[in-house]
Amino acid sequence: MSTDAVPLSGPRFQTDPARLYREMRTQHGAVTPVELDGGVPAWLVLGYRELHQVTGDPVLFSRDSELWNQWDTIPGDWPLLPMIGRKQPSILYTVGERHRERAAMISNALEASDPTRLRRHAERFADELIDALCAEGTADLVGQYAMLLPVRVLARLYGFSDEDGPGLVTALNDMIDGRERALAGQSHLASSMGELLAARRAAPADDVVSRMLADPGGFTDEEIAQDLMVMMAAGHQPTADWIGNSLRLMLTDGRFAASLFGGRNSVAEAMNEVLWEDTPTQNVAGRWASRDTHLGGQHIRAGDLLLLGLQAANSDPQVRPVGNELTGGNSAHFSFGHGEHRCPFPAQEVAEVIARTGIEVVLDRLPDIDLDVPAESLTRRPSPWLRGLTELPVRFTPTPALGGN
Repeated sequence: MSTDAVPLSGPRFQTDPARLYREMRTQHGAVTPVELDGGVPAWLVLGYRELHQVTGDPVLFSRDSELWNQWDTIPGDWPLLPMIGRKQPSILYTVGERHRERAAMISNALEASDPTRLRRHAERFADELIDALCAEGTADLVGQYAMLLPVRVLARLYGFSDEDGPGLVTALNDMIDGRERALAGQSHLASSMGELLAARRAAPADDVVSRMLADPGGFTDEEIAQDLMVMMAAGHQPTADWIGNSLRLMLTDGRFAASLFGGRNSVAEAMNEVLWEDTPTQNVAGRWASRDTHLGGQHIRAGDLLLLGLQAANSDPQVRPVGNELTGGNSAHFSFGHGEHRCPFPAQEVAEVIARTGIEVVLDRLPDIDLDVPAESLTRRPSPWLRGLTELPVRFTPTPALGGN
């Protein structure tokens, strides 16, 4: 691997990752050598066509992390272990027919959820969150709203109590950001899932967890618990960032001003624009080469780790020339992945319902909302994996709470 590998960390991922991806592409091409925490080598796939090739060939580019040629150098307390796991019996690291069976189990459990009830839960929780801040005239729509909404809806959908939400938010954020609290966050999430499974085995209910436990595929409690952790992590933080990034776009980009004054057609357009230009899931780990191969002009050795550069591929100039044109209804982005390991369609629908409902409730309840700080002062969390705001300060005319109506 190249000696001028790019560290996959640092402030540039917070400030201007798009420029960083362009520089990587100029220097190395569609596949760039990178370094993870501790100097661990990997490849970041930047090209749209190359990413399509990697995600579309699960044999050559496997999801089986046991293939990694770096395991002998990885310490037991490596902070990225929750993101790049070994011998984790979750759907993320399952391949072949067993993966297809598990994907079907998850899809069936989610698809059986009543979409009307889902939207009603999202509206109720969103209204409760707005009730808590609407009389103040100012708020942080990330910390006080977007970061709290998805997990409350998902908790209810999966079978958790509402009181479990705050602890799950903290654990998920710690795990996903990959810092010193990552392993503790993973431990809290695992214990919460185990307790929920035990409760639902004893008393099944009309929820996702009960339907997963009732699936005829013969999955163990450990397998289901691992899949629930994946579903919660993939369903909460990216959706929260989708809400925050979309609201930021609508508050700072004149192309979406109509949405702030009663229009609703462009809410979906703004959300789709974010998936292309500012996607919550920037980079994903990963795939492992099952044999020596070449990709994007680079020699990939058997066992090398390839990271999926979703945002970089979305902005690949070979397929999307730089310009100011809106993406409209084009959904050929990589924000939900591609291939057999892409986000299941029912999970995408759940995320879209939560995000769109959350945005529409804000616009309905706070119709004169405006950004309370200069747009250029907004900052992002220090993660190369997910791109979300640390806060979104807004001001508005104080309004009375609905009081549970």
